[in-house]
Amino acid sequence: MPDAPTAASAAPLSRHVGVVVLPGFSLLAQACATEPLVVANRLEGRGLYRLSTFGADARPVTSAAGQALLPQAPAGEPDAPLDMLLVCAPGPLAGSVPAGLIDWLRRLAAARVVLGGVGGGTEVLARAGVLDGYRATLPWPRFEAFARDYPRVRLSQQLFEIDRDRLTCGGGTAAMDMMMTLIGTQHGAELAERISEHFVLERIRMGDEPQQVPLRTRLGNAPQSLVDAVALMESNIEEPLTTHELAEHLGISRRQLERLFKKYLQAVPSRYYLNLRLQQARKLLRESDRPAGEIALQTGFSSAAHFSTAYRNHFGITPREERLG
Repeated sequence: MPDAPTAASAAPLSRHVGVVVLPGFSLLAQACATEPLVVANRLEGRGLYRLSTFGADARPVTSAAGQALLPQAPAGEPDAPLDMLLVCAPGPLAGSVPAGLIDWLRRLAAARVVLGGVGGGTEVLARAGVLDGYRATLPWPRFEAFARDYPRVRLSQQLFEIDRDRLTCGGGTAAMDMMMTLIGTQHGAELAERISEHFVLERIRMGDEPQQVPLRTRLGNAPQSLVDAVALMESNIEEPLTTHELAEHLGISRRQLERLFKKYLQAVPSRYYLNLRLQQARKLLRESDRPAGEIALQTGFSSAAHFSTAYRNHFGITPREERLG
């Protein structure tokens, strides 16, 4: 479970949540971030959350879809203190971030207000310097550039991150999973599940699930032979290939293959392959009701006992505990 935002401990009767929208923002991401809060109010029959929308100024803000949203006030002019501020912006950012917004974010950070980045909003927070030392994520096409430009941010490739009083996500529907997780932290898992059911979702995705980054993007400038090796691994989960068999398929030596994995992935091929299989097993445990023994076979383990040991060594919990959690 991600760290709960520090602002949650105060447990006010109603939380004032501000949403800043910048030109080119995603309507989908903005709705996914705010609709769970609206539904929470409706299901509980009381105002758990109060929403206010802000822009760089008082003018309408045009989304990526060409639709305009009229802010209730310019950034920095709330009618009441905020408990949380979410920034919805395009990625990459279109031009500079208004200086007034940067100053406001820094003042809010100093006041220990929870700050969130949706899509390119993560980059806005990073430019303000309020993500330094925090875990954060953003849409996968921006990973490389963001890591280069903001080395003091602990970048992850997860679906979303909730680290103390900072929330960030990969944009799109990941914003909904992030907000439902936050609501669960603040008002209980049962309400979060009811919100998920309202949206006809199979489940609330967890923050530790990775974004589905295309293989070529994940491996950057790695040689094609390494890309092909990982692709072979991903398509042979149930019946894993040995390192020798992988090398034969690729027409290179086993030693060459091991050097490639060590240089570009900082792992030996067998360890990387095991991680892929265990990640798939974790997905099946969370998303299906198949017996653990069946999942063990589907992910290339010879027995349920071997699977359980490998799973515990990797994730720190057993497959059974994963299901119970």
